Amino acid sequence: MDLDDDYNNQDHIPDAASFPPFWAEKAQDLRKRLGAANRARLGLMYGHGTRNVFDLFLPLRRAEGLLIFVHGGYWRRFGRGDWSHLSEGALRRHWAVAMPSYDLCPRVSVADITRQITDAVTTAAREVTEVPIRLAGHSAGGHLVARMLEPGRLPEDVASRIDHVMPISPVSDLEPLLRTSINEDLKLDAEMARAESPIHQPKPSARVTVWVGADERPAFLDQARWLAEAWDAEHVIEPGKHHFDVIAGLESEDSRITEALLG
Repeated sequence: MDLDDDYNNQDHIPDAASFPPFWAEKAQDLRKRLGAANRARLGLMYGHGTRNVFDLFLPLRRAEGLLIFVHGGYWRRFGRGDWSHLSEGALRRHWAVAMPSYDLCPRVSVADITRQITDAVTTAAREVTEVPIRLAGHSAGGHLVARMLEPGRLPEDVASRIDHVMPISPVSDLEPLLRTSINEDLKLDAEMARAESPIHQPKPSARVTVWVGADERPAFLDQARWLAEAWDAEHVIEPGKHHFDVIAGLESEDSRITEALLG
């Protein structure tokens, strides 16, 4: 079995190379629009590194909640500025949206990134207070938001506000990645992979919806199912969606995925 191919989305999605510039262009357009309206607070620091920052987008009226979205890229690629457009649906529902960047492998480890996102969620929660928090993340970001549900990871005053988490096409078990070329950058060993795998965490008390596209690679369908089964979580397989367009619905206030996340 070729696990490199199993976890390779790029070669199995038509016109895959067009997606990153398309995302970046849409993200930049939204940042400009919100910036002109004084609704974008860009580059708020949650740590000391140049990538330890997040953007905070504000709705037209007082926020009803805070959505924190964590991007993917196999812990090796992208940053907060590539995904701003995905805040549109939540903003139209009067939710504030925080989008953090984080340091990338191989400069840091997956465990380091988990700690950084812990700090990012904590800092964002203290910027937007007294409202519920929901977490969503895509691919590696799905792994990272699932990791936030580890008992004792977040301060209690933050953890108690999180009432729904949506890992989208998550990597929930990192052990298969040990047998892929991806691990040349991740530098995981068996102990590290198990420690960073959400499927080995206790079932959380917060509501969890595991979301995945029906047209994704079988490995990602498996990863989503494993997490849903381990946590007895809601499990949605969205028809007609692959790994790169499964997140597109977050741009719309009335899409199936936005309704499930915030409704």
